[in-house]
Amino acid sequence: MPGRRGGGARAIEGEHTLRRATAAAAIGNVAEWYDFGIYSYLAGAVLSRVFFPDAGPWATVYTLGAFAAAFLVRPLGGLFFGPLGDRIGRTRVLSATVLLMATATVLLGLIPDHGAIGAAAPVLVLVMRLLQGFSAGGEYTGALTLIAEYAPDRRRGLFGSWLEFGTLTGYTLGAAVSASVIGLLPDDALLAWGWRLPFMLALPLGVAGIYLRLRLEDTPAFRQLMARSPALATMPLRRALHILGVRHRRALVVAGGLVVAWNITNYVLTNYVPTYLTSTLAEHGGTGTGEATSTLLQVVVMVAMLLVITSLGRLSDRVGRRPILFAGSLSLVVLGLPAVWLLRQGVLGQLGGLALMGASLVCFAAVAPSTLPAMFPTLVRYGGLALTVNVSISLFAGTAPAVIAAATTATGNLDWPGYYLVAAGVLGLVSVLFLTESSGRPLAGAAPLTSSADLPPPVLSPDGVPLERPGG
Repeated sequence: MPGRRGGGARAIEGEHTLRRATAAAAIGNVAEWYDFGIYSYLAGAVLSRVFFPDAGPWATVYTLGAFAAAFLVRPLGGLFFGPLGDRIGRTRVLSATVLLMATATVLLGLIPDHGAIGAAAPVLVLVMRLLQGFSAGGEYTGALTLIAEYAPDRRRGLFGSWLEFGTLTGYTLGAAVSASVIGLLPDDALLAWGWRLPFMLALPLGVAGIYLRLRLEDTPAFRQLMARSPALATMPLRRALHILGVRHRRALVVAGGLVVAWNITNYVLTNYVPTYLTSTLAEHGGTGTGEATSTLLQVVVMVAMLLVITSLGRLSDRVGRRPILFAGSLSLVVLGLPAVWLLRQGVLGQLGGLALMGASLVCFAAVAPSTLPAMFPTLVRYGGLALTVNVSISLFAGTAPAVIAAATTATGNLDWPGYYLVAAGVLGLVSVLFLTESSGRPLAGAAPLTSSADLPPPVLSPDGVPLERPGG
């Protein structure tokens, strides 16, 4: 029934405001995921030598372990920022997450190396990664909520895909900057100070993200909720968790399955494969590639994803979210292992393997940002997303690079990334089976939302006086 989805009069949001909201979410996401991603691009080639010089073949595993540690605190960040965003609003919380991420990233780039302070160096790296993980726990789900609640019902897929456009741009920028310092600097300069430069770029990116978000009014859905029930601003955390656990248990499980499938693919491609190509293959007698070439291949694939992601988002507004998510999941099951086998076949094979992974990933990235927020009502949307997304990523997806690296090192089997991709695809298929289609429908707990650009022009009298209100 319409009343259960939100009811009430149709809300109209100006196209200019919608563009500002999209820019605030997407550019903030560029800053956030540039900061979060550069560690992985520098991990095997540089950071393992800077912070774990005496660890031998396990240096890469330890370095990726510090990367995985950030995911252990993501649920805590989600538990803190998510319910807070449901009480005080989306924009203020999202400004705080960008500030925390930028600060932690810059500080990570200032840590002395192992030769200067010994074991304290990797400990400080771990602390900064934990702060980054705490920030990420509130950032992405808040950006999901913000852009979904601003987007018109008929174009939520398109505008949601711009959020992942920002994520991919952040990763691509991180890869490009990392490749530049690796390729342009001699090895001694790279290890001495060059590796710090990508981390320093976090400061201006973070400032831009904070500025855009602080200038933005809160979302129409949140304003409607506060107008109806101002007392919800003081809703206890226990009450919010009770509502989620009792009324939205199925949504938590289905959303969690989609998040795991999506993010295993993401972190295998963006965080493990660079190490696999530059270090793992050579350590196990295979033919890898240099750091600069590996990063260039990543950039090529991510740019290709950028070219198609918004078209897929727009397509999901016409054909629905489920068909595109199904296609991405099925491709993982069928092509997950062949993609990894191609990584061992020289540069052209590596480009092909990365392209197969990227094609699967872009199906999730284009559609999930509009799918996941529709599974929860306004009252607990930020908190529900924060809980399910961060727990799912922390337990299964974010730890994938470290687990794969450890399993490969222990067994010598180079197919472990493919096993993970196939398992992710199976989980994605099961989740899509239980997913309710949300394309074109209002968000639960909010009035139907239309952009001013979607409305027909008003009917005017001969002297130019409106006779009919747009959308009236």
